[in-house]
Amino acid sequence: MLRTEKLQIQRGTDTVLTDITLDLHPGEVLGVLGPNGAGKSTLLGALCGELKPTQGQVWLDQQPLADWSGPERARRLAVLPQSSTLGFSFRVEEVVAMGRLPHDSGRVRDTEVIRAALTAADAAHLEGRSYLALSGGERQRVHLARVLAQLWPGESGQTLLLDEPTSMLDPLHQHTTLQAVREFADRGAAVLVILHDLNLAARYCDRLLLLAGGRAYAQGRPAVVLQPEPLKAVFGLEVLVQSHPERGHPLIIAR
Repeated sequence: MLRTEKLQIQRGTDTVLTDITLDLHPGEVLGVLGPNGAGKSTLLGALCGELKPTQGQVWLDQQPLADWSGPERARRLAVLPQSSTLGFSFRVEEVVAMGRLPHDSGRVRDTEVIRAALTAADAAHLEGRSYLALSGGERQRVHLARVLAQLWPGESGQTLLLDEPTSMLDPLHQHTTLQAVREFADRGAAVLVILHDLNLAARYCDRLLLLAGGRAYAQGRPAVVLQPEPLKAVFGLEVLVQSHPERGHPLIIAR
């Protein structure tokens, strides 16, 4: 389990994230929402250990995150940043294989995991192709497969952090990506995903954290957070909120 308490991050003299307390539970997808500059990517940087808190602490399984060794942490915590770039002509399966580096599971098992992760990310048909020949959306799905392979098959005690994994994807692959993330959590992993699409968050997330100005404006189930008042206050957006006619989750309609 990943946990923070009264987390604060400063950049120079500016406080960009303050008083963030959250618990990420096994089997759960926690969505993080907020306008540009709200502190979403800063939060992810603190949760993965890239940014050192000015105040507060990040714990991974009751142990400070900084106390974990690199390989141990990598077997329990995987991160998909907002942009992932490679300048070499690796084959797709070689990129995904990078996720297996913290493990000593052998070539046969690694090959099985790589293929399973590519299938989960709807990228199996890309195997054998050069990474540099792929479109932006295809590259994004390959990197999703890489972080899935790092923690495959997903179980309690493992945490996946994703920063806007649907940003370059067409509508179909937005859903296939988040369905893969949802299934990963259903096998026991804890998942935090930063999203901009309110309706995708409503459909795939168990809980939401709504950030504004580096602070938590609201936190709870989608039906609680995705209401006209907080969405107007945070995004300046007038909305109607209805129940999805088939699934029952909130359906957000801009006025």
